[in-house]
Parts: sequence; C-alpha cells; structure tokens
Amino acid sequence: MATVSKKHSTGLFVRILIAIVFGVALGLVLPDFGVRILKTFNVLFAQILKFIVPLLILGLVIPAIADVGRGAGKMLLAVMALSYCSTVAAGFFAYGAGSLLLPHYLQAGVFEAAGNGREFLPFFELKIPPVCDVLTALALSFMVGIGIVFTGADSLKRVAGEFGSIVKLTILRVVIPGLPIYILTMISEMTASGKLAAAAGVMFKVIGTGWGLTIVFLVLLYTAAGVVAARNPFVCLWRMLPAYLTGLSIASSSAVIPVTLDCCEKNGISKNVRDFVVPLCANVHMAGSAIKLLTSTYAISILYGFDLPPPAVANFVCMMAVAAVAAPGVMGGVLMASVGLVESILGFTQEQTALMMTIYLALDGYGPAANVTGDGAVALALDRFFGKAEDSPDLQSKG
Repeated sequence: MATVSKKHSTGLFVRILIAIVFGVALGLVLPDFGVRILKTFNVLFAQILKFIVPLLILGLVIPAIADVGRGAGKMLLAVMALSYCSTVAAGFFAYGAGSLLLPHYLQAGVFEAAGNGREFLPFFELKIPPVCDVLTALALSFMVGIGIVFTGADSLKRVAGEFGSIVKLTILRVVIPGLPIYILTMISEMTASGKLAAAAGVMFKVIGTGWGLTIVFLVLLYTAAGVVAARNPFVCLWRMLPAYLTGLSIASSSAVIPVTLDCCEKNGISKNVRDFVVPLCANVHMAGSAIKLLTSTYAISILYGFDLPPPAVANFVCMMAVAAVAAPGVMGGVLMASVGLVESILGFTQEQTALMMTIYLALDGYGPAANVTGDGAVALALDRFFGKAEDSPDLQSKG
C-alpha cells in the first residue's frame, strides 16, 4: 500500500464514512434534478480514473523495475518470485474461499432485481479516452523498465521517475480527495433508486469475510515458511503482531518497514536478509490487498447476479499481482492499479466498480496489515538459504 502518514490514512477512512452517511441522506431528500447533478460528477470522475490508471502503471512500474537493477542476484529473484507467488496464491485463495462462504449470506442477484427501479442520467458526459489500456501499459512498462536495466539508460530512468512523481502528485491531490465525493454520489444515487436497501448489511459481511480470510492465509503462509525454515510458525507469527497492528492502524506497508524489521529481528532473521527483503517486499508483496480485492469483486458478482468465470479470474489475479508493483507511494495503490483490470478483464460496469471500491476502502487497514505480516514470512523462508550465521541472534531467541 501507500507510503502515507497515519493522519492522511485515518483522514481518508473518516471521509469515506462521512461520504456514505451524507450520500444516504442526500439520496433521501434530493429531488431528481439534484441526484442527476451528482450523477454527472460521478460519470466525470469515473472518466478521470480510467484516464489515470494506465498512467499510474507507466509512471510507477517502470521506475520500480529500473530501480531493481541487476546487482542483487539470486536473492532478488527469490524475493520477486516468492512475493508474486504469494500474492497470486492469496488471490486464488480469496476466490475459492469466497465462492464457498459468500453465497451463504449474500442474496444472489439482489442488485439486479433492484435495478428495475428509478434511473438517473447525467446532464452531460465528457469522454476522456485513456492513452492506452491497462494491459498495454503493463507490457510497455516491463519492456521499458527491463530495457533501462540492461542498457543503463540513466536519462530515460530519470524521466520515468519524474513522470512517476507527477502521477503520484495527481493521485494524491486530485484522485484521493475526490474519492469520498465519488462514493457519496454513488451512494446517493443508489439510495434514490431504491438499491441501497438491498445492500444493507452487505458491506460489514464482506469486510468481515475478507478480514477473516487474511488471517487464515497468514497462518497458512507462516506454516509453509516455518516448514522451509524449520521454525515454529506460530511463535514467529505471534512475534509479528506489532507490525500487524501498526499496519492495521496506518494502512501503509512502506510506512511500517521499521516495525517489520524489528519484528523480523526478534524472529532471528539475519540482518542481511531482513534489511534486503523487508523494504523490497513492501513494494512487491501485496497478499493481503489481493484478498481484499478478490473478496470485494466476488461479492459484487453475487449481488449483481453474474458469474466470474475461473479463466477470467485467473487472468485477473495474475495481472493484478503484476500491477500491484505500482501500489507503493499511492494511497489505495493496489485498488487504483487494479480498477482498469476489474473493468477490462472481469467486465464490471462503472456502478459495480464504484461499489467495489466503496467496500474495499471502508476498512482499508486490514489489507496492509496482512501485507507487512506476510513480508516476515517471506524473509523467514529466505533466511534458510541466504542468512549469514554471524548476523543471526542467539538461536535461543528463534523460538
């Protein structure tokens, strides 16, 4: 997730809650004319999002790949491979578990049935075509990023970095401040059209399911890492609790790096491994965010009465794990980088995407909390192969 302060993260969370409350109130009292004004803003902001997402990937993935370089060797490849596999596994785990759990307490097609009510059209639509689609942006980012690594194109690397800074600034100053208003307009329209009543209680059920699945996945992840490292996984997981709670409170993987490093030291992970793995994983390991995203998207598919075919989900999960590289440095980065994929691969409409974003952002912290805790599992496994004995604490501290 993003490198943001606690103040900014908490502020967004509070603004999202206020937006939901005011959206309901406005939807109940505004005349049709007022709801259409809000709908006009909603459509315009959705166009801005579609325009920004490919630029976000280009501006952040290219520098991320270029910064990796060629000098870190086998440990770099191991971190990247384990982080990607963990993020993808988390996505498939959420899809599989969600398909077993969510249909039992979410009413299938409830929004589709409610959709026969009132419809509000914007007064005008301003089309802002994106520079390219999301998959093109990903392919181009890898081509340019890897090209910079192998050719040493420092000037191009500097330009990509500066472009990334401009994209980050746009996200932080335009998109993030606009998200609460975007959600407010969507909630108000749903209230006025009679759809919100169908959604009563859904958000808490989906958030509770996603949160629970992240905890189960962490247990599984640490069990696997404990087997590899020949360590007690439950002791190691318990020692990561400060990192988990910090990530939960400030909703940022990168900002929790110092706490994660301290927890990894208590787990007996050698200095050379933890100092390399933890900062890198904060950029590329997004297992918790993947579970949040897949749980939210699967819930939306149930509520709107359509299926998510396994091939499409597999494509989405694999691409989302790549796009997650663009997440660091931007609040709600995994969500922002995946919006285009949700629409292009899973076929979500603008309304469905907006509702998914609302559920995702309503309690953002449990995703980054799982991300940073999972970083410790990656470091634990790699310490078995790359740890230096002289850096390790006394074996008695390893549990």
